[in-house]
Amino acid sequence: GLQGYTQLAKFKSADVLGYMVAAALLRELGPVLAAILFASSAGGAMTSEIGLMKTTEQLEAMNVMAVDPVSRVVVPRFWAGVISMPLLASIFNVAGVYGAYLIGVQYFGMDNGIFWSQMQTNMDFHYDVVNGLIKSVAFGVVVSLIAVYQGFHAQPTSEGILRANTRTVVSSALTILAVDFILTALMFTE
Repeated sequence: GLQGYTQLAKFKSADVLGYMVAAALLRELGPVLAAILFASSAGGAMTSEIGLMKTTEQLEAMNVMAVDPVSRVVVPRFWAGVISMPLLASIFNVAGVYGAYLIGVQYFGMDNGIFWSQMQTNMDFHYDVVNGLIKSVAFGVVVSLIAVYQGFHAQPTSEGILRANTRTVVSSALTILAVDFILTALMFTE
């Protein structure tokens, strides 16, 4: 009777919770939220650092010493952003899935086996995981490009650096959402 229905509802919720959390995190939330957090912290830091180097004429000094400031300052920061974004998104995904496990299985008492097996059964490695990693690489490229560009072209004043930093965060967040919309339309529509 009612007890059997309650047990069935628990199994169905574990089924839905495991699959929905994994799908949402791997496809959308993991890459997008990690990219927005990356843009607001690391992107802003890159912009400020390069802008400060421009303000204190360190970039000019490199030119005088025949050192290309783009290859010495901009390119390593760009590649660091591109490489770190998939790693950050992966950490975000793992933490999110584990958090769902703690809430669903440990707190609400859902069945452990059903939670994990339904997640594994319904998730496709290429369709979900690889596409999420491709998104995070694209976000890393976009955010890093915006950050180094804004820093390199900031006005050499403290107010100019602040404005460049603000432009980096706002432009990155809007660009992330636009690129996510385009990539989702290309990857996840059948």
